[in-house]
Amino acid sequence: MPVYEEDVEVRAKPGSGLLRSSALVGTMTMLSRVLGLLRDIVIARYFGAGPSSDAFFIAFKVPNFLRRLFAEGAFSQAFVPVLADYKQEGSLVAIKGLVDRVAGVLAGTLLLLTSITVMAAPLVTMIFAPGFIGDEDKFRLTSEMIRITFPYLLLISMTGFCGAILNSYGRFAVPAFTPIFLNLSLIFAAVVASPWFDEPVYALAWGVFFAGVIQLLFQLPALYRLDLVPRPRWDTRHEGVRRILTLMVPALFGVSVSQINLLLDTVLASFLPTGSVSWLYYSDRLAELPLGVFGIAIATVILPSLSAHSSAAREGQFSLTLDWALRLVLVIGVPSAAALVLLAEPILITLFQNGALTYNDVQMAALSLRAYSLGVVAFMLVKILAPGFYARKDTKTPVKIGIIAMAANMLMNVAFVLPLMHFWNIGHLGLALATSLAAFLNAGLLLRGLLKEGVYEVQQGWRLLLARLVIATAVMCLVVAYANPAIEQWLVWGWPQRSLQMLWLCVLGVAAYLVAQLALGARPRDLLSPTST
Repeated sequence: MPVYEEDVEVRAKPGSGLLRSSALVGTMTMLSRVLGLLRDIVIARYFGAGPSSDAFFIAFKVPNFLRRLFAEGAFSQAFVPVLADYKQEGSLVAIKGLVDRVAGVLAGTLLLLTSITVMAAPLVTMIFAPGFIGDEDKFRLTSEMIRITFPYLLLISMTGFCGAILNSYGRFAVPAFTPIFLNLSLIFAAVVASPWFDEPVYALAWGVFFAGVIQLLFQLPALYRLDLVPRPRWDTRHEGVRRILTLMVPALFGVSVSQINLLLDTVLASFLPTGSVSWLYYSDRLAELPLGVFGIAIATVILPSLSAHSSAAREGQFSLTLDWALRLVLVIGVPSAAALVLLAEPILITLFQNGALTYNDVQMAALSLRAYSLGVVAFMLVKILAPGFYARKDTKTPVKIGIIAMAANMLMNVAFVLPLMHFWNIGHLGLALATSLAAFLNAGLLLRGLLKEGVYEVQQGWRLLLARLVIATAVMCLVVAYANPAIEQWLVWGWPQRSLQMLWLCVLGVAAYLVAQLALGARPRDLLSPTST
């Protein structure tokens, strides 16, 4: 359980303060992601990759997708800059007025959406999983579980709203710790509660619902200490609410393009062979590990700082903060992506092939994991670059870029999926590959936009950093590939041996990467501030 006093205030300078804050969020998120992996291991063991798991992943994906729009995406990107303005210009009374009215409008809107969706669950299933229409049992399971899981959207969006307030005040620990409860709830549901149900998979749906309740309640003590516990009031005429809505509507699309692309993958996967949804889920979860631990952690920390620098017209510090974040993302993201590509099958065998999941499932999931891994760096860059626009209240540019990226993703889906499905029956690989390539297009256009507008200037030292990065990553890959046993050996080993071998490979890879970086002249202080390189 975290101690609230450990929360860290955001410094104005992109140096050790931001690094410590990112480390704090990253540590908490790492704990959550480790438990998330344990959760997925348990789900794979009990449910494998079959009709019931496909149905649950769709039922969970729908509110989870919208959660990322409201809780982590567009809402947060629109709310934090406005709250920063109120903190700088207004009193606590004005801030509380803003918080109460935003809570009222957000909760009221989501309550209406939740009510409609629960009543129209079969229609929602038809929209998000049209490929299930021909399978009566899978369609029924999905529709009934959507009724149970969809209220999670309301609960977790309010949790995200509370977390955005805490982040704006430098209280990062509580919001970063909160996702742990979802993992614990689903593990309990699978291991303990599933035998109580005629259809065991329903336990997972109820686990999602109760996790939302617990996560929301967990935020309240920290907000109470700030005297900012929301008292919801519906008032769309409030000046702050109107500003947030103006920023949020286009941002709903622009900031969450990668998530919309992933959802499109799920829709198309419903037409593919049974198991495709589950293969994409397991591979996506592993690819999101570095994104969640590092990319989202850094983005969470820099958004309030970017908003403050923008509000105070400190454009130089704005650019330095963005440059620092980009460096940190590449130094962490590139070797992480390379390791996932290199060790895709061993990782999946170690984590998931201990019960209902078969080796064929592992092979199929490994294909999409490698494809998603190629886009890990791009996903992380989008998380860093998008706040560069939203902190300055520019929502139009990311929307234009998002439209281009989404159109490209849809075209690539058709170009990749049809031939891969027709000739090799691996259409899910095309979905993952198209998503990764679209993410690179999205990140590249965002970067070009920031450079063109002059708000981001590339600092000195990038050529040396990239040279070190390429060489150190190559050294890491050579060392890990040499030490990695044959797949046949991984299949023979039991879980303890697999785990010890995977731990050894991870330690060896990290050590090789760090030694190579140090040998090439890199120093930890290089990441404290871009001016130090």
